[in-house]
Amino acid sequence: MTKPDKETETLSETKEEIQNNNKGEKKKEETAEDKLVIVQDKLLRTMAEMENQRRRFEKEKQEAFEFGGFNFAAESLLLLDNIDRAVVSFKNDESLKDNKDLNKIIDTIEIVKKDLVSIFKKNGVEVIDCINKKFDPNFHQAMLEVENSTKEPGTIVQEIQKGYMMKSRLLRPSFVGVSKKIEEKKEKKWSF
Repeated sequence: MTKPDKETETLSETKEEIQNNNKGEKKKEETAEDKLVIVQDKLLRTMAEMENQRRRFEKEKQEAFEFGGFNFAAESLLLLDNIDRAVVSFKNDESLKDNKDLNKIIDTIEIVKKDLVSIFKKNGVEVIDCINKKFDPNFHQAMLEVENSTKEPGTIVQEIQKGYMMKSRLLRPSFVGVSKKIEEKKEKKWSF
């Protein structure tokens, strides 16, 4: 490279630097405004996030209040099941049928059951009514199929174990028997 070429190159570099510096000054002015916009955007996003979190906490607090006893209620359903089993057992026991106090014992057990059912109702726990209803896998668990020509297929015809809801939540599904079509047996014809 010759000396004039070097000088030309240096001059062009200097011009570029001056132009870049001028642009940088303009950028600095813009960046201050841009920074303000960015900070305002961050502030708005943070405020929106805080509001969403507040709403989420309120919802969780409400659900905790409404469904705080959910697990307790689900496990307490075993008490009702055992009371029903005890009554059936007493009624079916041949050695107790001659006992004159059997009805008093059963009546006492039924009173305890009514009190327990009353407590459940006060807390939003209710039995799922399912007999003669259409099978719904959200509330029922099919345990068996029963051939039935009088009911539409998929109709609940037998309740094996009661299901329960706590307000809008399923505590336990109903264990049920569901009707199905009676299959026609085809006779095989023998041909020789």
